[in-house]
Amino acid sequence: MSREFTFAPAPVHPFRDREVCERVMRINKEDLCKHPNENLKIGIIEDNFQLALKFMLDILSGIKQSLEEGKPHVIILGAPNPQYALLAQMINQLNISCKHVHTFNMDEYADEKGNTAPRDYERGFQYWMWKDLFSRLKPELAIPDAQIHFPSTQNINDYSRMIEDAGGADVCYGGCGWNGHIAFYEPHLGARFGDDMDAFMREGAQIVDLHPITVAQNSLFCDAGASGAWHRVPPKAATIGPRDLAAARLNRVYHWFSYGDVSWQRFISRLMLHGPVTPSVPGSIYQVIGGEVWLSGDVAADIDTPYVAERRVQYGDIRD
Repeated sequence: MSREFTFAPAPVHPFRDREVCERVMRINKEDLCKHPNENLKIGIIEDNFQLALKFMLDILSGIKQSLEEGKPHVIILGAPNPQYALLAQMINQLNISCKHVHTFNMDEYADEKGNTAPRDYERGFQYWMWKDLFSRLKPELAIPDAQIHFPSTQNINDYSRMIEDAGGADVCYGGCGWNGHIAFYEPHLGARFGDDMDAFMREGAQIVDLHPITVAQNSLFCDAGASGAWHRVPPKAATIGPRDLAAARLNRVYHWFSYGDVSWQRFISRLMLHGPVTPSVPGSIYQVIGGEVWLSGDVAADIDTPYVAERRVQYGDIRD
């Protein structure tokens, strides 16, 4: 008979309620989309490509609709994504003007002194947003340079107000990091507020220290050689805060990261959507402010048990 072995989760993360974590892990795929907040829509699109295509079409339709209505369109955009090149191609082929569009990116890397990466830094967010999206638009359709914004050392104290002065975000496109961060607003920042959600929701743009889990997550991406090269991930970042998400007229979240049969987003998607609303899991803010959360089939897949059983069948149980 196996002996019971219990332990407290490692203190790397401020949210360490083991019972809650185990409960959300057991939420199966068919129950994942159920939520008591009617303003929070959770959907599953099985195919990763189809989900990425929906992401681009959502942005495109918002740009087109506001153009037809003669209104400015203010967008908060998440981290660079190769799919932005597809968005640029669609805009060009459909000949849709973006002169009325104002973009505010969520975040940008910074060095140990809080100096944000310049536009020509090849592993920075500005660099890839310009390369994949802004610079690909036809000049006669392109977003005016003065209407493209990134948080920086120079503007960080005014960045949240800049979004508001532009009319407020019509839509904020984002996701939730491995540790539950929103943009680069990290759980250790939220933990300062304990259970005070009102104070947490007033937090705007700022320069922050990246959490160790964020450094590990981003070391898996191509900017760090897709190799776990954590030394290539800068230690700080400029980021928007909960205030900016809460003020957006619509929030849309997309989760589709997977590596073969593995997806780190399976657990955090469940915790942010079905765990307690707490500043220690910043992504739980979506349970309060509502919006749309779209998950790939890989991310929504049930956790743990089937995989463990298959491994034991495949390799045998060495104790037998």
